[in-house]
Amino acid sequence: MNLDWEFIVESLPLYGDAMWLTVKLAFWAILFSLIIGLLFSVVLYYKVSVISGVIVAYIELSRNTPLLVQLFFLYYGLPKIGLHMSEMTCAIVGLTFLGGSYMTEAFRSGIEAVSKSQIESGLSIGLSKVQLARHVILPQALAISIPSLGANAIFLLKETSIVGAIALMDLMNVAKDLIGMHYKTAESLTLLVLAYLVLILPLSLVLTWVERKVRYAEFGD
Repeated sequence: MNLDWEFIVESLPLYGDAMWLTVKLAFWAILFSLIIGLLFSVVLYYKVSVISGVIVAYIELSRNTPLLVQLFFLYYGLPKIGLHMSEMTCAIVGLTFLGGSYMTEAFRSGIEAVSKSQIESGLSIGLSKVQLARHVILPQALAISIPSLGANAIFLLKETSIVGAIALMDLMNVAKDLIGMHYKTAESLTLLVLAYLVLILPLSLVLTWVERKVRYAEFGD
């Protein structure tokens, strides 16, 4: 396969801008998803009456509808009732809406994996629920949840490829435009694959390293 290297070099700035957009989207989406997941998992663990039911409904809605449909609803549906968001805000909200449910389930599985004996021991020495969560449950739950949280972070980074549907010049949209304008399919797709590899591979390696460190700290070598 003969690639047009001149075209590839000329296209690099476009992919560079799209990669920076993807990094910003993924960073905010992952950060907000982690916050939502942590808060919602604690609420579900303590079975806070009405709020728990709302959170369960949110999780089911988020996980059982495609991200593309969610983005279309946010970007095209909400303006019909007077709620307008920029493309960037809409993408972050959509990714966070999706990621928050997965992070909630990841944190909840970690919390539920903490042994009952440790919780009972904490209560027996007079720890309040807040102290118990802070000093006993959450540190262990976080360590247990690291693999799932990492997988969800990578998942959200890859899901940014959908945001081109709402007119953001992400990596996928740049590749599609270049193919449509110049018919350089092989070159455009090669750059697309390499761009995602550059973004995802370092994150995957860092998360694998963190997971090993946490496992070693908990169980030894």
